[in-house]
Parts: sequence; C-alpha cells; structure tokens
Amino acid sequence: MTATTEARPSTAADLAGARLTTGGIIRSEWVKLVTLRSTWWCLGIIAALTVGIPALIALALTNTGDGQISDAADVGYYNWMMATTLPIGFSVLAAAVLGCLVITGEYGTGMIRSTMAATPKRLSALFAKAFVIGATVLVLGFVSLALGAAASGAVLSAAGFAIDPSDGRVWLTLLAAAGYPALVSVFSVGVGTIIRNSAGAIAAVLGLLLVVPTIFQLIGGLLQAEWAFDVASFLPSSLGGTMYTPVIETGFDMTAGTVALEPWQAALALLAWVAAALIGGALLLKRRDV
Repeated sequence: MTATTEARPSTAADLAGARLTTGGIIRSEWVKLVTLRSTWWCLGIIAALTVGIPALIALALTNTGDGQISDAADVGYYNWMMATTLPIGFSVLAAAVLGCLVITGEYGTGMIRSTMAATPKRLSALFAKAFVIGATVLVLGFVSLALGAAASGAVLSAAGFAIDPSDGRVWLTLLAAAGYPALVSVFSVGVGTIIRNSAGAIAAVLGLLLVVPTIFQLIGGLLQAEWAFDVASFLPSSLGGTMYTPVIETGFDMTAGTVALEPWQAALALLAWVAAALIGGALLLKRRDV
C-alpha cells in the first residue's frame, strides 16, 4: 500500500533561504532584452549601418579630388577612420530608441510591477538593465565597426591610401566610436525611467541629440555668441563626436567657440550625463509607485 502526499504551496519560511543574486538579475534582464522584437530591429539597424556604409563612403573618397592620393600615414588613418565612423551619427539614434524602450516598454505593458516585485530594492533591476543594454550595444558596435573598417580599409588601400591596422590610434578610435552609442543607450534608460512613457522618452532623447545642438549652433552663428558654441560643446552629440572623430595635426583650428575638449575629457563629460540620468531615474524609481 503506497501513501500519497499532497504538495503544499511554498511559504515565506520555505523561501527564507532563497537569495536574489546580481548575476540572476542580469540574466533575467538579458532574457527580457533578447525576447523583444524591438531589440532585434534596433540592433539590426545599428549593425547594418555600421557595417554597410563605410565601404560606400570609402568609394566616394577615392572618386573625389584630382586623382592624387597621399600615402602619408596620418592621411590614411584620417580618411579610413572618417569613412568607418561616419555612420555612428545615425546608429546612435537606434541605440537611443532601444535604451528608452528597454524600460518604458515595461511600464507600457505593466511588466514593471513583476520586475519590481522580483527585485524589491528596485535599483538593482535598473542598474542591471543599464548594464545589459550598454554592454550589448558596446560589443555589437565594436564588432560592426571592425567589420566596417575592414571593408573601407580594403577599398582605400586599393586606391593607394596608407592603411595600417597595427596603428594603435585605429583601435582607440573604434572603441570610442562603439562607446558613444553604448553610453547614449544607458543615458536613455535613465531618461526612460524618469519619463516612463515610450513616446515622451524617445522624443526627449532624440530632441537632445538632434534639435538642441541645432538651436545653439543657430544662436551662435546668428548672434556671434561664443557662449552658445561653448554650451553646444558639452551636449551629448558634440561630446560623442569629440570622442571618436580622428584628429591629425593640420595647423588649422576648426573650433568655433573657446572650448576645445580632448577625447578623454569628452568621454568623462558624457559619463556625467549618463550618471545624472541614472541617478535621477533611480531617485524617482524609489519614490514613485509602479
């Protein structure tokens, strides 16, 4: 004669030993990220632009000018990196949209309640989201840039430009170019946490990246106000461009205002934008109901 036992539901005492780990939170955020259709659309756009456009730009560079190609290392580096990193100005927009949707999508569907119930401290889920999206965009961006650099480098090398993959400046430029969209995606997570609405968050981030710099450029140009150019130098889009735009000694100063940031200074300033957005989002996430 066999006895049967009835399974009883778990109680708080049974779960007392259960422990929520940082790795588990990160894994759960990764699963949520890769199961969203919007994720694959945005990442696909980033990869397509970053890999496909550099070769076309390189072809355009070889078809301009008077037919005399300089074999100087600096000229080759500059043209190669310009052709490779130019698509970042477009792919960063897809990264911004994805960063917003990562958090605002949960508010729209109500899944944020389950997320916060699973992570009662709340901030661990926010920072896990930021880490996952930032790391994903960084890795994808760097791999795509490397492939784009290989394509554009082959075109320019065949045209007579000096292309040197062993040049350390090349890899620093590619890393900085991949870091810019990654930081913007994390910044967008913070903005999305503050606004909690997909359309509003996307409009705010894209407005900051596209509209606000144009306004300051117009003010500076029409009023001859150097302060406007100086302020524009600290906007995210200007900081990102400073991070990865290749620079060689030409003897010409292209700075419109009085501020001329080094790439590492621009990276720190952009990190300050990211930190401000995440801190603001974290404070509101702790104070507001979900």
